[in-house]
Amino acid sequence: MNELGRQPYTARKFFIHYQDRILFGTDGPWPALRLSYYWRFLETYDEYFPYSEKSPPPQGMWRIYGIGLPDNVLKKIYFQNALRIVPSLKQIHKIPDR
Repeated sequence: MNELGRQPYTARKFFIHYQDRILFGTDGPWPALRLSYYWRFLETYDEYFPYSEKSPPPQGMWRIYGIGLPDNVLKKIYFQNALRIVPSLKQIHKIPDR
């Protein structure tokens, strides 16, 4: 996100083009504040906002821009692609077929 948000037009095209191949995930416990940065990047067209709650930011002092993905793409990235790859998740989380 910290790099992709520096080139939002290209990042948005990439996410839309490869929407069936992208999964959202994290590698550790994430407080709600940290997740809000991901939400802001993926779901809005907000401009010039920090990519991290840390001060100073871990990878550079720049700001990023949101890429405003459509709802159908967000659903794939957030959960539908994962369900396609690991179908047993539907039973674990009782997600109906759509």
